[in-house]
Amino acid sequence: MRIDAQGLHYRELNALIHSAIARGVKKITLDNVNGQRYIGAGLTDPEIEMVINGTPGNDLAVFMNSPTLIVNSNAQDGIGNTMNQGKIIVYGNAGDIVGYSMRGGEIYIKGNAGYRVGIHMKSYYNSHPAIIIGGTAGDFLGEYMAGGRIIVLGMDKQPDETIVGNYCGTGMHGGTIYIHGNVAEHQLGKEVKKTRVTQEDFHILNEYLNQFCTYFSVNKKLFRKNDFVKLIPYSHRPYGNLYAY
Repeated sequence: MRIDAQGLHYRELNALIHSAIARGVKKITLDNVNGQRYIGAGLTDPEIEMVINGTPGNDLAVFMNSPTLIVNSNAQDGIGNTMNQGKIIVYGNAGDIVGYSMRGGEIYIKGNAGYRVGIHMKSYYNSHPAIIIGGTAGDFLGEYMAGGRIIVLGMDKQPDETIVGNYCGTGMHGGTIYIHGNVAEHQLGKEVKKTRVTQEDFHILNEYLNQFCTYFSVNKKLFRKNDFVKLIPYSHRPYGNLYAY
């Protein structure tokens, strides 16, 4: 089913989407999307696949549980906000706070992402959320991260451009960040340290790299184990000495 979003208020567009799903529609294509918010909010059916032609607005897939959303352009801020399960595949760039408080599912971004990606990201039992960024990420990547995985590949970056910004991992107390390339010590938050990528780590990485390379037609041979660095927190309770009990 196709829905033309041109000129529609975000409430109108989302009402049409939910109406179609209530009638049993599983495959939806949205054309002429231009900043409408909350697309995919709270959807639960794993059989739903939504293709978005245009640029969706903030909070794409907020509280989403299982569907797959494919964005054939850029995406704005807050995609995957408090997402529980499902997939978001973005064929362009994404804005700030991608995966805010994300608890499960996977987000694949072909291009760059903005600031505070993965802030407050967390794992839940055996659910490990993942954000895979093909390009670069801005400052405060993984801020207060409590679980999950972030992978930054740094593809097509300029020679004088850093793969991640400053304050990477500030307040991080769980989860793992993998960076394809180097990151300077001064770019790191004081709560994280660099370590080597193990064979077990690379096995985990390969699961996401295989999907990333399939979605975006990228040669997987570009990514070798020894070219990655791993960021982990020093402590699961970095601010414990600030409390008075």
